[in-house]
Amino acid sequence: MQEKLSEKQVFNEIIRGYRIVINDRYQYKNLKEKYQLPNSFDAERVALFRNYFLDNLYPDIEKREELNDAFDSLDNYIKKPEKLLRLIIDSGSLIFKYGRHLPGISKAGIRALKSFVTANRFESKLVEKALEFQLAPPYKKEELDILIKSLSFKEIEEFIDSTKVLFETLNDRVMVKKIIEIVQYLINRMKKHPEVYSAVEIRGLEIGFEIIEQGNILFEQLPKADQEQIFDFVVKIERDVLEVLF
Repeated sequence: MQEKLSEKQVFNEIIRGYRIVINDRYQYKNLKEKYQLPNSFDAERVALFRNYFLDNLYPDIEKREELNDAFDSLDNYIKKPEKLLRLIIDSGSLIFKYGRHLPGISKAGIRALKSFVTANRFESKLVEKALEFQLAPPYKKEELDILIKSLSFKEIEEFIDSTKVLFETLNDRVMVKKIIEIVQYLINRMKKHPEVYSAVEIRGLEIGFEIIEQGNILFEQLPKADQEQIFDFVVKIERDVLEVLF
């Protein structure tokens, strides 16, 4: 009789397998065979984007536990954004600087944070399907394709859209700088009120801030003319990979 799979074991193996898939997908040689690459997307630049995904959205098992707690905390902010919005609106300096645009900027930041949670939720759905099918590890590309194909098209679309939203935010060079400033302000304010905001809540927002900030640094290294092109290109890669399964 086959031994029942443990959720933790499956989750860890899904993470390992998916990281290998992402690593292979964003190899310069593999991309060059399939696409007409933008001029600035050379082997070094491809490696930077690949490492951004692997370090921030799909980190290894050692970093995953902290990230999972952070994503759970971010999920609470997204479902109940009033807690963050109150802090922002109570800031005289931010209101003076951004005026009536402040709520819109804040919501754009929350949408960017949501993209991280959606990526994490996508992996959790793969774990659920592996347990349902009793599909044992290791999970190579073939096994992961089976699990992905078992999801609804709506779930796939949500995942694709989350990638698009993140890169849309990073591609809006003016907006992303405003978001970084506001999120940094929120973190500083929250740290002054530990009786209201827990360490986990603060760390969740800090990790979200770090992911946006690192993405901003990544985009700033691109020539201005290539930023929009790279955004479209990365979204196309992710959409092509998932749509070919359906």
